[in-house]
Amino acid sequence: MFATLKQIFAPTNKDLRKRILFTLGGLLIFIIGTGVRVPGTTNITSNLGFLELINVMGGGSLKRFSIFALGVSPYITASIMIQLVQMLDIIPYFKELSNEGPVGRRKINQITRYLGIILAFIEGYAFSFAFLGSSNAFEYLYVAVILTAGTAFCLWLGDQITQKGIGNGISLMIMAGIIATLPTMFITAFNELVLSGSSIPLGITKFAVFVILYFLIIIGVVYVQESERRIPLQYANKTTGSYGSEQSFLPIKLNTAGVLPVIFASSLLAIPSTIANFVKNEGFTNFVSNYLDYSKPVGFIIYIALIFFFGYFWTFIQMKPEDVADNLKKNGGYIPGVRPGGETEEYISKSLGRVTIVGTILLIVLAALPILFSVITKLPGSISIGGTGLLIVVGVALETYKQLEGSLATRTYKKRRSRLR
Repeated sequence: MFATLKQIFAPTNKDLRKRILFTLGGLLIFIIGTGVRVPGTTNITSNLGFLELINVMGGGSLKRFSIFALGVSPYITASIMIQLVQMLDIIPYFKELSNEGPVGRRKINQITRYLGIILAFIEGYAFSFAFLGSSNAFEYLYVAVILTAGTAFCLWLGDQITQKGIGNGISLMIMAGIIATLPTMFITAFNELVLSGSSIPLGITKFAVFVILYFLIIIGVVYVQESERRIPLQYANKTTGSYGSEQSFLPIKLNTAGVLPVIFASSLLAIPSTIANFVKNEGFTNFVSNYLDYSKPVGFIIYIALIFFFGYFWTFIQMKPEDVADNLKKNGGYIPGVRPGGETEEYISKSLGRVTIVGTILLIVLAALPILFSVITKLPGSISIGGTGLLIVVGVALETYKQLEGSLATRTYKKRRSRLR
């Protein structure tokens, strides 16, 4: 890491430093925007429930009802919808676009953005209706348009960071939003555990344990993100015994689905809560709060079951054993000791299933930690350990660091090549 920092500050990498500064500037604009409240609105005092994930991803902007309250979450929802349509081959047009290379990907990205803007308007209108209390349709429309404009600006800013900065702009904005809430969380934890307690030495001990646990969980998340099962491969036109040859592997990540299962589960359980805010029926509202709230036993079990289902489902959609086996056969590849075709597909399917079960269980533990922590400790909901936000931060940070290292490695290779000439 220190060697990477030394290379960044080298005189020859001035353009790279400019890209890093541009990225930091773009993220600073995003953070400032999360604090700008929509005119005529106040902070949301009610419990956000399953919308808390959107609030965390936006740096607390939804709770403040800022112009970036929706952030890039509508675009993420649109991306997931388009990916599902492509993978399940529901609409053949999208499948055709995915096979057209860069041109097709550009069209898909454009459609995704338009769909994201439409979803932003729908979500903005629903949120204004749910959280602003009794008002008229014009005011709801006014707030919805501002929130939609905020999402559109976030998408534009994310594109600028991707093109002129380092890393994926939208992912970095989500990471920045989550990191922006950490200082407030630690300050609140210190106040609750140390200053509000009866014994300051005991409170300091509790706070120290809290900080240590937090960093241990970060280390665990890094391990989960980087872990993979490597299936050895052999190709008919290559020999493993030749000098300098490298062994080929089929990597299966421990957590292939990432945070998508949690997003799916949260979104699905958020639907009844949203409907309850609209219909204002006491019986239905009580049913949702008693049985579909993940802080209650029944809701918690449903939440965990949904994460497990979507984790398994999404992994097998992303990495289809049949397609992997066919591609290996076409390229003359095979798994040593396993026949190409049906046996290879079965072997990959079993390996993927076992790894997915372990990875999904670890994801469930990470998603359940903040819920259990708040129930056991009785601390405010703003103080949490673990959570999908941490998984997002670690994943984006690792991906950006790898991209930065790759860029530096390419520059070093080009310099050496030019010297040899």
